[in-house]
Amino acid sequence: MRAPLAALAALVLTAGPASAEPAVADVCALTSPKLAELSGLASNGDEWFAVNDSDPGRVEVQVLDRSCGVTRTITAPANPYDVEDLALAPDGTVWLADTGDNGKTRETVALHAISPDGTSRLFRLTYPDGKHDAEALLLDARGVPHIVTKEPIGSALVYRPTADLSDAAPTPLEQVARVSMRGTDTPGGPLESTVVTRLVTGGAMSHDGRVAALRTYTDAYLFPVPDDGDLAKALESDPVRVPLPNEPQGEAIAFDPDGTLLSATEFAPNASRSTIRAVPGAAALAAPAPTTTTPPPPQGTGDTAASPAPAADRSDISPWAVIAAGAAALALVWLGVRRTRTRRRT
Repeated sequence: MRAPLAALAALVLTAGPASAEPAVADVCALTSPKLAELSGLASNGDEWFAVNDSDPGRVEVQVLDRSCGVTRTITAPANPYDVEDLALAPDGTVWLADTGDNGKTRETVALHAISPDGTSRLFRLTYPDGKHDAEALLLDARGVPHIVTKEPIGSALVYRPTADLSDAAPTPLEQVARVSMRGTDTPGGPLESTVVTRLVTGGAMSHDGRVAALRTYTDAYLFPVPDDGDLAKALESDPVRVPLPNEPQGEAIAFDPDGTLLSATEFAPNASRSTIRAVPGAAALAAPAPTTTTPPPPQGTGDTAASPAPAADRSDISPWAVIAAGAAALALVWLGVRRTRTRRRT
């Protein structure tokens, strides 16, 4: 399996950013009904860790071999409300983002941390500005969790805790960044609307911490992280877009240690399988350039100084697009509420 993926790496690395379409290879088929609504994925290089959107009344993480077979299940006694993503810390702790809130009804959201020894902790969190639905979790180089919201209209919002997490009382969150994404023509998603190409449905960090990835139903966006590890700053920079076409409900994304980007979707309606796909060498497309010591050009020579490149256009969508987005948002909320099974709040 690794040989075909390695062969594709050259194709990916020669593709240009944003407008290019890197090679996306099918790796293996997921057939376990335990992952019919796969929403989060992580990798340690040998195994994949996956979480289902609809829980069985307890925290469950399915551990997969690299042929998509479930080899074991990690459980925790907590009864989650709506787990939407997961991240794997360097020490082997699995962090689950219990942050889904389609109906905007939750007073708190939560993170579940499951250690390699099987112990688990529950950390409740509160937003500073009202309720949000969120499906993406990122851990920065210091292990600080960042939650990215799913916004049908306007920019996705990035939140992180204002203090160390505590299992004794909810920890307040603060907004630290906004992520602007434009609609694309990449096919896929639950609705035929460009709105679904802007909704953030998952996140991942490269193993060296130098690239952050956010995905929508149809595309992945790769953000170079500066040397100081400032993830909030990285998420407001211009990303590299990697199309992930024809995923009916694409919500899972991860990095292998070698920089391969992994993508997966929920089962399509009436389907009995989905596919984990790979974009070899993807992290290299967005890795920050090495720091150089090249001196600045001489000043006062009479030549006109070069103007800085114009900032990327991050203007909001037009009024007509807002109306269309509002209609699509209502449809998405209806779909989410219809799909969400009754859960007890964390």
